[in-house]
Amino acid sequence: MLSKAVDALKSDKKVRTIIVRSEVPGIFCAGADLKERVKMNSSEVGPFVSKIRAVINEIANLPVPTIAAIDGLALGGGLELALACDIRVAASSAKMGLVETKLAIIPGGGGTQRLPRAIGMSLAKELIFSARVLDGQEAKAVGLVSHVLEQNQEGDAAYRKALDLAREFLPQGPVAMRVAKLAINQGMEVDLVTGLAIEEACYAQTIPTKDRLEGLLAFKEKRPPRYKGE
Repeated sequence: MLSKAVDALKSDKKVRTIIVRSEVPGIFCAGADLKERVKMNSSEVGPFVSKIRAVINEIANLPVPTIAAIDGLALGGGLELALACDIRVAASSAKMGLVETKLAIIPGGGGTQRLPRAIGMSLAKELIFSARVLDGQEAKAVGLVSHVLEQNQEGDAAYRKALDLAREFLPQGPVAMRVAKLAINQGMEVDLVTGLAIEEACYAQTIPTKDRLEGLLAFKEKRPPRYKGE
């Protein structure tokens, strides 16, 4: 279901920002269903985990900004899902961790790669080696989440903050947002000289757009720009 939803979002030009949230109180995503996993034979586990990895990669490759709103538990694959998003916000009561080594396996949905990129290699190793679970405040302290909020009575404090962030992103030029994300994502994987060449190539995509001219005109006329993603 998640894969189909991501597929639909990928090609929808009207989508400007995506929030990944759970409607289950107290749980963002609890990771693999271990009762289901027990029933699988060894030959089934690899392909199943590959499928999960592929869906998480699809989320990481979405062209627009993505925000994970972590209002509850995000364990194992659940945290890997959040790590695939551009930005993570959490309630202080949320709990998150890559706990796979407790089960004598390792994170298989990108966790060994995305966690060190998010918080640095040494801390990532410590968290994976210990299978430690952090609360929202601890996650903020290590840079795993960008914002931490006291949980509200409705249990959706992180989601509300994610909406606030999405509203901040919304007025910007849609083409610019997509190529900015592309430039950052690709640039982080290469040396600075190559990264600057990627930025130049991405900038070039904004020059012929109608939105760029609209932005200049709106500034001149002292009014908000009306961007169309063209």
